[in-house]
Amino acid sequence: MRTLIGFVIVFLQCNLTLLAQVQKEIPPPENIRSIVFTGNNNAAQFPVIQPGQTMVLTFDDLYADEADYYYRIEHCNYDWTPSNLVKNQYLDGLDNQRILQYDNSLASIQPYTAYRLELPNRFTRMRISGNYILKIFDNTDQIVFSRRFILFNNAVNVGGIVKRPRDPKFLNTGQRIEFTVSAGDFELVNPLQEVKVSILQNSNFNTAVHNIKPQFVSGSQLIYKYEKETSFEGGNEYLNLDTKDIRTATNTVARVDLKNRYNHYLYTNPVRRDMIYTYFPDINGDFRVRLGEGVQNDDNSEADYSFVHFSLEYQPWLGLKDVYVYGKFNNYELTKENKLTFNADNNTLETTLFLKQGFYNFKYVIKNSDGSIDLNAIGGNHWETENEYLVLVYYRNFGALYDSVIGVANISSVDISN
Repeated sequence: MRTLIGFVIVFLQCNLTLLAQVQKEIPPPENIRSIVFTGNNNAAQFPVIQPGQTMVLTFDDLYADEADYYYRIEHCNYDWTPSNLVKNQYLDGLDNQRILQYDNSLASIQPYTAYRLELPNRFTRMRISGNYILKIFDNTDQIVFSRRFILFNNAVNVGGIVKRPRDPKFLNTGQRIEFTVSAGDFELVNPLQEVKVSILQNSNFNTAVHNIKPQFVSGSQLIYKYEKETSFEGGNEYLNLDTKDIRTATNTVARVDLKNRYNHYLYTNPVRRDMIYTYFPDINGDFRVRLGEGVQNDDNSEADYSFVHFSLEYQPWLGLKDVYVYGKFNNYELTKENKLTFNADNNTLETTLFLKQGFYNFKYVIKNSDGSIDLNAIGGNHWETENEYLVLVYYRNFGALYDSVIGVANISSVDISN
């Protein structure tokens, strides 16, 4: 009997541990490509929406067999662990519905089925604010991939600026966020304990800072003027490639070949770590599926795919370091596909990615032996770089069962000051 009780206790403990695990985004298999999940906020690369606003998920299946896919939605705490809510506490209607809208590709060499899901819809609506995970499953109930989104209420005002760090070591490379949360008529009970803030640079969860407490409380204002806690590396503007006109070379594409698929060979990118900062507009790591200028067709089902050949100059200091192409096109994942290999014939690091026609931002990063990522050793690190910062304010009132999102701010470093 004791053995049985002990087994049950261990079983329950293991399940509670699993339930408390952080819900990370699950990368898709090789046949799923071009995942785009957007809302009304153009500054974010994932949906950050208010009640009544719409978000849209699109993706392609290269098997092109009109497979059935289903979606489920889970509510999470501020730290992306699952909340203790049941479905009907955060959803009106039902999830686990089949994605009904899809089209087969037209006039493209690469066949695919393009799927589209709009939320909320007639089956599913979110009832409360907070962090959410959207999970896509196949018809065998196996998860295919997942993506995060955030629903917020504009209950407090959030305003801030980007400043250069005061620490001389980071004066030329860093950016520091100062901001204020003004509660107004919204009553914050015990804000030092119940209010938490997360900051994302260019919507990248890999570099986000979390659980930032107010530094000062002045009346109904929470003031954040930290030196280290809200600082980021400035980095550099992203590189880009443009394949919208899929048959034509551009200022980033050296040549185009058509074999069994289109092949785009990019110009070799230099290592920029020792170069001075030069501003040129980017979309902060994001990508856009697009057809050529003046084409009035459907980008989602008529854009083609091509093999894009990346090339980075090799320098001796790189040694045998693991170098990757990095961008929103694969959700900032480091995979075998986007890892570069050394080509002794032309002294470059190279890889080839299969990408949909459009405009892409990317950079080259290093994966260290301890698993950490050096984002700026190759591309350079400058305080002047234009970055977008997303500030998310979470609140859990005493006795509440979940973390609500009560305010959001987008802060640009364009007007960075001393």
